[in-house]
Amino acid sequence: MNKRRNDLLKLFKRRPGSHKGDYGHVFILAGSAGLTGAAYLTSQGALISGSGLVTLGIPKSLNPVMARKLTEVMTKPLPETRSQSLSQKAFSEIRKFLEKRDVLAIGPGLSQHKETQLLIRKIILCCNKPMVIDADALNALAGCVKGLVKIPRRQSATVLTPHPGEMGRLINKSTGFVQKDRKNIAKEFAKKYNVTLVLKGHHTVVASPRNIYINKTGNPGMASGGVGDVLTGVIASFLGQGLSGFDAAKLGVYVHGLAGDLSAKEKGQLSLTAIDLLNKLPKALRRCSSAGRAAVL
Repeated sequence: MNKRRNDLLKLFKRRPGSHKGDYGHVFILAGSAGLTGAAYLTSQGALISGSGLVTLGIPKSLNPVMARKLTEVMTKPLPETRSQSLSQKAFSEIRKFLEKRDVLAIGPGLSQHKETQLLIRKIILCCNKPMVIDADALNALAGCVKGLVKIPRRQSATVLTPHPGEMGRLINKSTGFVQKDRKNIAKEFAKKYNVTLVLKGHHTVVASPRNIYINKTGNPGMASGGVGDVLTGVIASFLGQGLSGFDAAKLGVYVHGLAGDLSAKEKGQLSLTAIDLLNKLPKALRRCSSAGRAAVL
């Protein structure tokens, strides 16, 4: 418990002589033709949540627009398919780049192109860094989820962030089946595959092999495109800053939901967007840096 508190204190209170290299370098693989917004939201979520450095890996033809849009985030153009999604030819470059990075976030907007899905599986199975797996990366794992037990990074955190539909595909069950027993399904999956599972939705469930947390922040206005992409960036940022998989996910969903509540209070639930969450993340993090921190310990 003392180590957990110290890790959180370091996250919320920085040393005067620290530099950007002290706060994690997040590498994000996200985006494809028509889905660049997911890449933007994930990147900004990581940056605003305190990452020292963020690099977005993006299909090369989409790099110019993302380089203009993401002023503080670095971009890495990568080989692509004819459909402007990541190609298997990008694998060796991605693997080499990851060697000196602290955490990988993979999935938002990558598409379900067959070649891209093969690339995603290959990256997940070989990566030895802490990792957040979301969206199209979860879809790539559906049908071969048993491969998770073969991942060679049992000492590194692996966080999966499915919504109920994606969870159903992972375990070959219906969405309704998942929703009837969210807590136990999340707990059993986390234990079986030695991962941290974030089962999104009303009262998001965060489960690790030994712990479980039910989040109480958030509201129905967050049922909007891109909101989950922001969460992926936030959790990846906390992983890169030294939190464990469970603590990064727990704090991530709490702060993310709090940002949603602050947004809804100001503009109502009906008009809430993912950009609103990005704009409220600083205020949510400030609240957590003082008395609010106790809510996620």
